[in-house]
Amino acid sequence: MARNITPRQENYSQWYLDVIKAAELADYAPVRGCMVIRPTGYSIWESIQSKFDAAFKKTGHVNAYFPLLIPDSFFRKEAEHVEGFAPELAMVTHAGGEKLEEPYAVRPTSETVIGSMYSKWIQSWRDLPVLINQWCNVMRWEKRPRLFLRTSEFLWQEGHTAHETAQEAREETLRMLEVYRSIIENEIAIPVLAGEKTAGERFPGAVDTYTCEAMMSDTKALQAGTSHFLGQNFAKAFDIQYQNREGELDYCWTTSWGVSTRLIGALIMTHSDDDGLIVPPRIAPVKAAIIPISKDESVAENDILPKAKELSAKLDDELGGMFTKVDTDFHARPADRFFTHLQKGVPLRLELGEKDLAAGTVRIVRRDTGAKIDAANDKVVETVKNLLDEIQSNLFTKAKTFRDNNTHDASSYDELKEIIESKGGFVRAYFGGTPEDETRIREETGATPRVIVPGDHKGKCIITGNEGARLTVFAKAY
Repeated sequence: MARNITPRQENYSQWYLDVIKAAELADYAPVRGCMVIRPTGYSIWESIQSKFDAAFKKTGHVNAYFPLLIPDSFFRKEAEHVEGFAPELAMVTHAGGEKLEEPYAVRPTSETVIGSMYSKWIQSWRDLPVLINQWCNVMRWEKRPRLFLRTSEFLWQEGHTAHETAQEAREETLRMLEVYRSIIENEIAIPVLAGEKTAGERFPGAVDTYTCEAMMSDTKALQAGTSHFLGQNFAKAFDIQYQNREGELDYCWTTSWGVSTRLIGALIMTHSDDDGLIVPPRIAPVKAAIIPISKDESVAENDILPKAKELSAKLDDELGGMFTKVDTDFHARPADRFFTHLQKGVPLRLELGEKDLAAGTVRIVRRDTGAKIDAANDKVVETVKNLLDEIQSNLFTKAKTFRDNNTHDASSYDELKEIIESKGGFVRAYFGGTPEDETRIREETGATPRVIVPGDHKGKCIITGNEGARLTVFAKAY
């Protein structure tokens, strides 16, 4: 257990912040509620971003960029949308030394401004579908900030699409939900429940909202990504009309979907331990740290370092990128050098000392288990590749087992309350109540409905007693 990290069982919130500090992921900015993402944290975001961006392009989407400032009047056009975001809006009222005729909102999300542009660009059914994504920052004034999880400014992607029919838009909504599920599970190694949100949890202005819900290591839920079927609500608000195949004017059907730097918070709270950060190999910017070691600094630099650089080049070539780092901090003690890479979550540490050099071996240490393997020089590359796959699989399996072990069933509201209070975790129960019922549950238990379980699961609602209620997961959440 690292001395600079508070144990999870002692203080989970402080543990989370200590891991971020020790791994040099981010720091608080001078502006209230904002963060500075440090190079280590940003490199992880770049890796996550590259996985999603490639998937978006494979599904036919293209990137664009829209303004940071949005006229206040745009939000007034979609009443439900503005009601949902009003408490979080940051407004610009003065510029150039003068008061503006109309205030501008600092982008909380871009449905409104993108809708206004789509109304100019879309004229005919031949212009559809429009499949655009943007990578950007957004501002939502946060009263209780926490690094990566809730900050006033954060980074994300937001996809916005326009379609000819409701069916096409619904298919797009579910397609992107599946893209999210696949990458979060297969690349970030976080198991999620992907499904529909309840009415009270929908995105403001959406007809239906779908979500990927993950369980953190304190058994709380975290919303890892959402995809929204917006129907024709925004199209009507922003006059996104097109001439259909019959020559008549019709409104488009639109969607929006997004993930953010919150995924780094999810990664931390899913995989890390009391020693520090653990990063799944497929998104780790540095997959292996190679550490030349000798009591004689000249031997380390002149004899061992060239071998370390040679090994680094071989591994990078096999891994298809610059994924290794040769540690040349010879002035530091080996233990301190090991500890630095451990706390930054590097999946593998490769130690190369004088004895290893003489024996023709390399000591390989796993971050996830601490297991040590001595591999012959001609087997190192193969061993590293196999170990990275094993670590990726192990992290996902461990997280899924934890989630499954902390998922419970409740057949009544009293039982739900008792489980939330005594055990926490995910609680499955049949629910068919109103948003007002959801508010009551939140006020009485601290839990909210996170996701409706996919499939034809129907039963008696624990609140209303009505039959035909859908199986829903409840949990306390971030």
